[in-house]
Amino acid sequence: MSAHLDAKSIETRLFINNEFVDATSGKSFATVNPATEETITEVGEASQDDVDKAVKAAKAAFKIGSKWRSLSGADRRDLLLKLAGLIERDFNDLCELESLDNGKPTGLAGQGYGSVVDLTLTIKCLKYHAGHADKITGNTNTVDGDFLNLTLLEPIGVVGQIIPWNFPLLMAAWKLGPALAAGCTVVIKASEKTPLSILHLAKLIKEAGFPPGVVNVLQGAGHVGEMIARHMDIVKVAFTGSTAV
Repeated sequence: MSAHLDAKSIETRLFINNEFVDATSGKSFATVNPATEETITEVGEASQDDVDKAVKAAKAAFKIGSKWRSLSGADRRDLLLKLAGLIERDFNDLCELESLDNGKPTGLAGQGYGSVVDLTLTIKCLKYHAGHADKITGNTNTVDGDFLNLTLLEPIGVVGQIIPWNFPLLMAAWKLGPALAAGCTVVIKASEKTPLSILHLAKLIKEAGFPPGVVNVLQGAGHVGEMIARHMDIVKVAFTGSTAV
């Protein structure tokens, strides 16, 4: 454990509907420090029941008239920018947490590549997509006859997102940024090898003011990813990884 990290501050539960909750099955799995091969902590493992609850929360948050769907693009932009700012505030802790769980150096001493690079790119990614949230437009087209032809771009619905172990926060930002900027809601599965920094990110998502159900974070191995991918109320899946996950 890093000297700067407080073990009590590390979150290990599932994040559903803006609340940290225990896995309904009571099951957990160990997340390990690759540098020492020692167990850092036990993390709650999602079951089908937990996936169903997360999707239900995301689906409710996406309904017309919900707080999330009532926000403007500018509102979504501001939430993403606030989230980026909170990551900047917790920058060192997140760098150390990613290093602890992932095994790469922090790079905080300024010597070469490390989680400091990943965190910097994570912030830039969220800010980039925030800039698009209030600039989503459709097209109008000329057509034959007495008609008006136009397109209106709308959020698609509940998005399932499955991310790998090698760039936990950066991969999460790649997937969360565009989905949230567009107005979708999300059920995201962290890699079972590196769940800790994503769970800290969930804290910041709530602190930033995202409404309940907009982002839900689950942990588990490939079978949990399969539950997400097969769920009939998830309309799009963003996936990075091997078939095993």
